[in-house]
Amino acid sequence: MATKRDFYEILGVPKNASDEEIKKAYRKLAMKHHPDRNQGDKAKEAEVKFKESKEAYEMLSDPQKRAAYDQYGHAGVDPNMRGGPGGAEFAGGFGEAFGDIFGDIFGQARRGAGGRQVYRGNDLSYAMEITLEEAANGKDAEIRIPGWDECDPCHGTGAKPGTSAKSCTTCNGSGQVQMRQGFFSVQQTCPHCRGSGKIISDPCNTCSGQGKVKKQKTLEVKIPAGIDDGMRIRSTGNGEPGTNGGPSGDLFIEIRLKKHDIFERDGDDLHCSVPISFTTAALGGEIRVPTLAGEAAIDIPEGTQNDKQFRLRGKGMKGLRSSFPGDLYCHITVETPVKLSEHQRKLLKELDDSLKKGGLKHSPAEGGWAEKLKRFFN
Repeated sequence: MATKRDFYEILGVPKNASDEEIKKAYRKLAMKHHPDRNQGDKAKEAEVKFKESKEAYEMLSDPQKRAAYDQYGHAGVDPNMRGGPGGAEFAGGFGEAFGDIFGDIFGQARRGAGGRQVYRGNDLSYAMEITLEEAANGKDAEIRIPGWDECDPCHGTGAKPGTSAKSCTTCNGSGQVQMRQGFFSVQQTCPHCRGSGKIISDPCNTCSGQGKVKKQKTLEVKIPAGIDDGMRIRSTGNGEPGTNGGPSGDLFIEIRLKKHDIFERDGDDLHCSVPISFTTAALGGEIRVPTLAGEAAIDIPEGTQNDKQFRLRGKGMKGLRSSFPGDLYCHITVETPVKLSEHQRKLLKELDDSLKKGGLKHSPAEGGWAEKLKRFFN
């Protein structure tokens, strides 16, 4: 059995390619291997390459499947191997693959039963806001989205009860009209029946001739651990319904990360600002800092300056495509005392006088700054 080619190699993109770069590469290959451009001996080879690029795009355009492929290779997405999470299902042949890509490019239409033009439903987008903790650990969520049910009074026909739709005379019921442009014969949606192949002269009052009524449906969504802001989860077939028996579109759940009170996320790394007292900065000591997994200790060395950074390895996030978690960076902020009493002011003044007697050895940054000023003004 021949070894399957790498999906990134098939599309000709690097492994860090963006979703838009992957989509552009796929469209270019789909046009190149179009059956109208590959006749005769080239047709069979073109069909193989078309299906190959279709499979690669399906895997790499889905965040979960791409993550599984990046981690486990083909075993992570092959349902026959079951080697990793998120095994993909492949259905249909070349005709379905052809319809998917060119439906996306040329209006999502293809020929269905009875010769009528069928249309894939539109994709839907849903913005979901989650916390940093939920992104780190994953979660199961329920969302409500618009759906459709068959209209009861007309039983989905769109015609008022007791009446029926008539075949469109413009397209003879096919739902499409044909136009020739140069070497190509272009099929377009019939402007009279809008692709349905039928004319409803007396529409149903309940659904206004659509044959369906809108409803709300609840979906269960699994948010994978490590997901990041801006990533999308695709729920296949939960978009708007197709026309004339066409497939439903997909639902894309766009992740929005809530602002956290303590942490800022940068990829798999986390950053936080940790205030410490003037005394702790000068004398040193141990402080406790928060992490997503609990508390951790940091030893503050004597003479720590403002903006000093401490790195806690492995205390960040474990991303979707990461083998190991990132790091936590703690940025020290030395807090200046406020609202001092007279006694405290006196003590600080005495400390300041004592430090000045020691010269610049207690303030190396101040000494360096003074030298820079001398050079600047001279």
